Amino acid sequence: MSEAGGRSAARAWRLLCWSLPWLAAALPAGAGLAAERPAARPNVVLLMADDLGWGDTGYNGHPVLATPSLDAMSAAGLRFDRFYAASPVCSPTRGSVLTGRHPMRFGVFGANVGHLRGEEITLAEVLRGRGYRTGHFGKWHLGTLLPDFSGKGDGRDPAQNYSTPSMHGFEEWFSTEYSVASWDPYDPGHQVPGRGLRDGGPGVDPRVLYWHNGENVTRPLLGDDSRILMDRAIPFIEEAVAAGRPFLAVIWFHAPHRPVIGGPQYRARYAAETVPRQHYYAAVTAMDEQIGRLRGRLRQLGVAEDTLVWFCSDNGPDGMRGPVQRLQGSTGPLRGRKWSLYEGGVRVPGLVEWPARIAGGRATDFPVVTSDLFPTVLVAVGEPLPAGRPYDGIDLLPAIDGWQRRRPRPIGFRFGNQASLLDDRYKLIDNHAGGGPEPADAGAAPRPRYELYDVVADPAESRDLAPDNPRTVERMAQALSEWQESCVRSWHGDDYPSPVRPRPAAAASGRLSR
Repeated sequence: MSEAGGRSAARAWRLLCWSLPWLAAALPAGAGLAAERPAARPNVVLLMADDLGWGDTGYNGHPVLATPSLDAMSAAGLRFDRFYAASPVCSPTRGSVLTGRHPMRFGVFGANVGHLRGEEITLAEVLRGRGYRTGHFGKWHLGTLLPDFSGKGDGRDPAQNYSTPSMHGFEEWFSTEYSVASWDPYDPGHQVPGRGLRDGGPGVDPRVLYWHNGENVTRPLLGDDSRILMDRAIPFIEEAVAAGRPFLAVIWFHAPHRPVIGGPQYRARYAAETVPRQHYYAAVTAMDEQIGRLRGRLRQLGVAEDTLVWFCSDNGPDGMRGPVQRLQGSTGPLRGRKWSLYEGGVRVPGLVEWPARIAGGRATDFPVVTSDLFPTVLVAVGEPLPAGRPYDGIDLLPAIDGWQRRRPRPIGFRFGNQASLLDDRYKLIDNHAGGGPEPADAGAAPRPRYELYDVVADPAESRDLAPDNPRTVERMAQALSEWQESCVRSWHGDDYPSPVRPRPAAAASGRLSR
């Protein structure tokens, strides 16, 4: 073959490789997944921290913060060095875990925005139909828990956004609408000022705290919130094991989201640190202790070998780490924090443990996103993806097994005026995705329309490659545009049997405008 012919063939091959993953969204659900495996019924536990930064674990190199349980899980399982939350804020990421789809598809654009639509098919619904016991414990954040009340006020529109775990396949739930204090949550002094306190009376309005299967828990629960959650999750697991049923336990911690309150015995471990750091580190270590408690109980029950346990955070750390603030989370070397599509806002700690399938003590830089959990778990249990809708997640088992080295399609992100596309090496950021420029810091130069980073060589995103790589920018921008258009079609209800009309307020917000 001539040199010109070889270049032409290479261009055609690259075009085909780039196009096929996006065309796959139009294929029947399940097409392109790993080869069918024998049916299995492993137990599934999904653990998620709230606002935990990439650098907030011992195994990722934090110099002070003690996370011995997560460190042990990392040593026993597989560590994902490029694990991404689907969004830089909490509610959207949670929806991605349960559906395998980017939250833009079902209208959960931000924290306390929208709700998990009833037309979505959740992991709990699928596994419950397969005989699993399904339980949710902790922060729900995908709708209000009452049709006439939200702790966020009338602006949350509780009638429109009423959506509880039981409406989405969970037969047992001990949940909160949104975040609560990480220690003594019924203490009025631990509430965010102006939120959660009784109107015209002393104390905390219990409706902003825990709900058990639709009943408000009014009696005060004391001590560490992570322990309060695990005190409910472990009996649920024990009952499932005693009944001989596999289980799905979704345990979404509140720590270390604000209000950040460290318990005295945990703060004492960090007596040499500033008071804000004491509280933050204490909340993380208390959560880590409960993860260790869970892992130990799974071993005692004899089910650890065939239990698939995931751990991640919902987004990067909040705040600017000021000297008097308790938002002391670390992104390590990464740029940006919560609310940003730079790496520090979306790259988070990620682990998976399944002794029967996964050899321990390994790490991978294969890019993973929270939307991948849905299809991966379904393949692991021998269940096909529900048909009739596009999925943004992929089956990770080939990558976990070590033979798939490249992601079959890139990961798309959208938040506010920013959108981005991430492949095995490059990340394109569009700062005008909402129709205008993403605001820059005061006094800083306006951000360009596109930024391009090699996040393998430059995870700190310190060198913008866009000016020198116009063809790469053009190719990725086109793919990003096509993905967003697909998400808009989903948002308008094209994936559902009956049309769904977006709420006028959301439609008028310009969040999905092009």
